[in-house]
Amino acid sequence: MKRRSDLNKKINRKARISKYVIYKETLVDFREQFWSFLGAFIGVLLIALLQSYYLPQLENVLLIGSFGASSVLIYGAVESPLAQPRNFIGGQLISAFIGVSIYKLVPDLIWVAAPLAVSISIVVMQMTKTLHPPGGATALIAVIGTEKIKSLGYFYVVSPVLMGTIILFVTALIFNNISKHRKYPINSRLTRSVKRKVLKLNRG
Repeated sequence: MKRRSDLNKKINRKARISKYVIYKETLVDFREQFWSFLGAFIGVLLIALLQSYYLPQLENVLLIGSFGASSVLIYGAVESPLAQPRNFIGGQLISAFIGVSIYKLVPDLIWVAAPLAVSISIVVMQMTKTLHPPGGATALIAVIGTEKIKSLGYFYVVSPVLMGTIILFVTALIFNNISKHRKYPINSRLTRSVKRKVLKLNRG
């Protein structure tokens, strides 16, 4: 009975936290919307510019669809557990590695490779506490992407995934900590350090 009571308390607490996060992130606050827009715009812009002007000679791809979904979380739902650095960076990298591995195992059976890549990514992210929903798309892209992406092999994990993730993360650190009402990551020494530096720049 005590275990069941403790379990119910934990479930109720998590439900309350989830409702609070969803409620807070959907409030109509034009300042928050401004910083969400600006952060996402600059982050994706930097990746797009790199791809457009510096990577054509290498025929490399840096901008992938799952970065759009990640941007929703790290710029629009900054307090969500799924948007925190461990989840964002870890989830993307783990999913990319799994996606490439599954494609190499069953390259000619997309009806097997696609569901395997997504489902295994979800389970491994759960096991490693790095759950990040766009990671499922990152794994899927490794399987169903263009021939250019498939030809990258495990380099796909480094570029576009790692490079793009770092660009979005650094941009999120800056733009999510300019406003006094936002902080990213939550409960982190890194956040306090970034905020101090941003405030110094603003005063200067």
